[in-house]
Amino acid sequence: MNFIDTAVIHVRSGDGGNGHVGFRREKFAPKGGPDGGDGGNGGSVILEADRQLGTLLDFTYKRNYSAGDGEKGGTSRCTGKSGKDIVIRVPTGTVVRNRTTGEQLADLEFDGQQVTVARGGRGGRGNQHFATPTNQVPREAEPGTPGEEYDLELELKLLADVGLVGFPNVGKSTLISSISAAKPKIADYPFTTLVPNLGLVRVGDYKSFTVADIPGLIEGAHTGKGLGHQFLRHVERTAVLLFLIDALSEDPEKDLDTLRNELEAYEPAMARKNFRIVISRSDVLTEERRKELEQRPIVKSLGARFISAVSHLGLETLVRDLWEDVSKSRN
Repeated sequence: MNFIDTAVIHVRSGDGGNGHVGFRREKFAPKGGPDGGDGGNGGSVILEADRQLGTLLDFTYKRNYSAGDGEKGGTSRCTGKSGKDIVIRVPTGTVVRNRTTGEQLADLEFDGQQVTVARGGRGGRGNQHFATPTNQVPREAEPGTPGEEYDLELELKLLADVGLVGFPNVGKSTLISSISAAKPKIADYPFTTLVPNLGLVRVGDYKSFTVADIPGLIEGAHTGKGLGHQFLRHVERTAVLLFLIDALSEDPEKDLDTLRNELEAYEPAMARKNFRIVISRSDVLTEERRKELEQRPIVKSLGARFISAVSHLGLETLVRDLWEDVSKSRN
């Protein structure tokens, strides 16, 4: 299934029904007063988060959504039937914006969370409401108010505990396949991962956290280069960042600075997230090269650890440490 993380839809709520002009016509009340009923309210358009959904793919096939109109009022002060609401299910993690104004209308983070994005029109009042001592035979009623109509922009941001951050082909997909049940595409060329992958990592019998393997960054990604914003939007929600630095990098400190700068340029709050650093693919290192890295600032000062997703070097300790970080973020 394709992963679709943005969509544009058009929504329209229902119009309110018109009020009715009517008078009582009973056998013993030939001159009965006004009894026109109110119009029914129009239906609203509601978005609801559903954790069973994983993408916005459905909205590439259907883009227009309309709620029902309210019916007009009837005689004997009968109110018209209200229009039917329409509930549109979207994945948890969906941000909703008014496409015209750019205003954010909702951030649907929890399963079952709802937001009304277009309110139905109000039903008009029937002539029963307009009788006065000087106007006992009112012949006017209110029309219903029209519904609302908007173009909405939907943007899905993954709800993962840990986000894997690194340059293309640094081993993120291999790592997530080694510590979780996820089976991402793995190949020996850059940008293997073109869509985010989400894996569930189990820690013991009753503990677990989610890890997002997201397309690789390149310098200038915050301006849209490479996979740009397709990647960065998904890192915003993660509680912990795991930076993967290639063991064969000529300047690992520069690589880390580039990655962190791209995140901060996209969203300054990224710089304050809890993070860990690992030297990926460490199984290819010679003993001499490893000793050299151990003396570099990225290991000696910043605490980077050596791992290999292929040989499982350091993975058990890494999972335990990530679980501790995630647990603290949940408290």
